Amino acid sequence: MEQSIYSLIPPVLAILMVIFTRRVLLSLGIGILASALLLSNFNFEKMLSITWEAASGNIYTKEDGWSTWNIYIIFFLLILGVITAFINISGGSRAFGEWAIQRVKTRAGAQILSAVLGIIIFIDDYFNALAVGQISRPITDRQRISRAKLAYIIDSTSAPVCVVSPISSWGAYIIGIVGTVLATHQITEISAFSAFIQMIPMNFYVWVALALVFLTAIMQVDFGAMKKHEDHAIETGLPSLSGRQASGELKEDLPVSSKGTIGDLIWPIIALIVGTVSAMMWTGSQAVEGDVTLLKIFESTDVAKSLLYGGLFGLAVAIAMYFRQTFTHGSLGKNVFFTGVWEGIKSMLPAVYILFFAWTIVTLINQLGTGAYLASLVAQSNMNVAFLPFVLFLVAGAMAFSTGTSWGSFGILLPIAGDIAAATDVSLILPAMASVLAGAVFGDHCSPISDTTILSATGAGCNHIDHVITQIPYAILSAVLASIGYIVLGVTGSAGISLAVCLGLLIIVMLMLKSKQKARAA
Repeated sequence: MEQSIYSLIPPVLAILMVIFTRRVLLSLGIGILASALLLSNFNFEKMLSITWEAASGNIYTKEDGWSTWNIYIIFFLLILGVITAFINISGGSRAFGEWAIQRVKTRAGAQILSAVLGIIIFIDDYFNALAVGQISRPITDRQRISRAKLAYIIDSTSAPVCVVSPISSWGAYIIGIVGTVLATHQITEISAFSAFIQMIPMNFYVWVALALVFLTAIMQVDFGAMKKHEDHAIETGLPSLSGRQASGELKEDLPVSSKGTIGDLIWPIIALIVGTVSAMMWTGSQAVEGDVTLLKIFESTDVAKSLLYGGLFGLAVAIAMYFRQTFTHGSLGKNVFFTGVWEGIKSMLPAVYILFFAWTIVTLINQLGTGAYLASLVAQSNMNVAFLPFVLFLVAGAMAFSTGTSWGSFGILLPIAGDIAAATDVSLILPAMASVLAGAVFGDHCSPISDTTILSATGAGCNHIDHVITQIPYAILSAVLASIGYIVLGVTGSAGISLAVCLGLLIIVMLMLKSKQKARAA
């Protein structure tokens, strides 16, 4: 069953169930059991054992001990929930919303501000997704922007920005793989860092996806399921459809200080950012051997541990703001503290459950060799070399969609892309690897089992499936235009012409959608 067409069954089954039933945990659970059933060759007792090993391995394994990466991420999520609760209790969110509504006066302005924040906070996609949501929610809620639209903006400015940023956890990881690929094929005239920089303009999906975020905001054009959510938010003032449970959303009305200021929101967020970046620099520098450079620091940094340390620092400042409101201003009851802690933790539990199940199914899918099977299809094909970037883009998209991980797709497909290009036309090695990066981000964007999809919904306070369903049409549009760009790139060899074609087609599509929208309104 491993590394065969049967390995596609569990991820496809889980994804289809998520889309049609909207019951995330049930769908992921079915996918987990289907994976374990295939791995056990339909032995029920062995299936239960495999399932338990995969699930418990998220926390602890006999071979490796505690799974600190997963544990730290879970703790960071819970801490962020508590920070959010205390920011609300201290009156920071209320004060920031009142301040923002005086300065951000349009729906377009609120969306653009959220997108710019997403681009600025490029250090790590997890941190980006959660931090931008905390800052943007008061602004977008006041401007009647749906949480689904905010989740889309967050998701489209997290991984896409990180994947083209050399000074980020993503950039360091990719440069490391690219360096290995170049060394394997004895390509010495270009360094791994220089190769990464040259691949940035070839990542067509990223540029189209980012341009689409700004164009939809400026032109006020929405389509697909997103339009329903946006129309509902505009008409009712409610950012989410009724009856939709969302991670990261406080379930009960907490007391709010009437004396809160913008600082009650800004200072905890600044502490969170400064603490996380400082921790990344510290953990990275501790792990570097030999000469210490900024790139080596980010390549060696422990992202999960850094998020935990940054979260604790941000939490300390949020609690200090709460005590200031309680004891200095006397605007809050002293018994509110434990209520805030508990409500903050509860708000993040749905995200933790979904993330835990997603990690489990990804572990089993990796054991099935789903990604390796998809990669083998490319390696065995006898395609026209001009179509290599286009095909690799599609395969990387399918792999990331099925496995829920763009990083796993990078690790598997970048070396394969290098092998194929070196064996056919070595001049295509950079376009081939760039198309893998783009395709993996596209597939990750669409996948309901992707951790970044889950965390983007959490940061926005959006129902997980609402985020998936509303984002897919936008991701597919970007992918179609990027695919055309890779065909042009394979034929012309010019990244500039190809990117211009992608963006030109996007503008034409958006003008057509705007014209259609005006015709309907008339």
